[in-house]
Amino acid sequence: MKFSQLLFALEAIAPLLGSDLAADPEVAGVAAIDAASPGCLSYIEGAKFAAQVGTTHASALILPADAKLQQLATDHGIAWVATPDPRLLFAAAIAQFYQPFRPAASIHPTAVIDPSVQLGDRVAIGAHVVIQPGVTIGSDVCIHPNVVIYPGVVVGDRTLLHANCVIHERSQIGTDCVIHSGAAIGSEGFGFVPTREGWFKMEQSGYTVLETGVEVGCNATIDRPAVGETRIHRHTKLDNLVHIAHGCDVGEGCAMAAQGGLAGGVRLGNRVFLGGQVGISNQVRVGDGTQAAAQTGITSDLAAGSVVMGTPAVPFRQFWKTAALLSRLPEMYQTLKQLKRRSDQNS
Repeated sequence: MKFSQLLFALEAIAPLLGSDLAADPEVAGVAAIDAASPGCLSYIEGAKFAAQVGTTHASALILPADAKLQQLATDHGIAWVATPDPRLLFAAAIAQFYQPFRPAASIHPTAVIDPSVQLGDRVAIGAHVVIQPGVTIGSDVCIHPNVVIYPGVVVGDRTLLHANCVIHERSQIGTDCVIHSGAAIGSEGFGFVPTREGWFKMEQSGYTVLETGVEVGCNATIDRPAVGETRIHRHTKLDNLVHIAHGCDVGEGCAMAAQGGLAGGVRLGNRVFLGGQVGISNQVRVGDGTQAAAQTGITSDLAAGSVVMGTPAVPFRQFWKTAALLSRLPEMYQTLKQLKRRSDQNS
């Protein structure tokens, strides 16, 4: 399509500040700026990538509101559009050229569906899916092959269940959710009571609730509690291999990168971001807008807006000050030895 046609399609996604469309090239696809070929659309986010504007083969660029970058693109004969958030507009552009595979609404003959199941309109159910009694499936839901849904589950409209995920009993999944392959939603929490004879199993009778727009990555697990509920609030995104233990409450718009884990009863506020392999101890409260760098260990409550790193977690700036001192420890140790030697000689 012509670049101008693409911009028209994207105009509702992000406000466009300006463009130079003298060439109005054909755009046939999207690519990273260093791998783009003629006919591709790409983007850069700031002045530190300016050199790539002069070397890219992209026919069109999404740029930030930077007059120098815009002039540089013009000088190299590259059509461009400026926007406050180039990455957001680029993400919207990708959707113009690629749509994930989604089967047509139908029920595969190998699917096993209990007669009591309530199916909405235009549902797609793949091969070898098992849906047990009392389940409610909303409209436009897509269930890929080998998914197992336990009794009494509710799945909201337009939700997508990828192959081989498992939805356990007492799970309620909202509208527009995505559950990726291998994920287990509503599996039993780790509940055992120690006795003289060994561990007594505490049955997990609670619920797991995923609100609207939650996305759960491959092989992630969200456990149901003994009583009460585990709840993931609307529009939160969980990466692959994330573990959410029983009784956790994860706020709106949070994001957890791969291999992160919450112990039982953790409460995350809204818009919390946790990097890869972040771990949080039992019953900890984390305030709105907190950010934790990769491999942080959070063992106590954090106020809203905290930015932390390390184990146990400390403020970001404090961590780097400590790291700088750590690199000087050998030198400081030698200085200490010399001072001690002089002290011994003078005594």
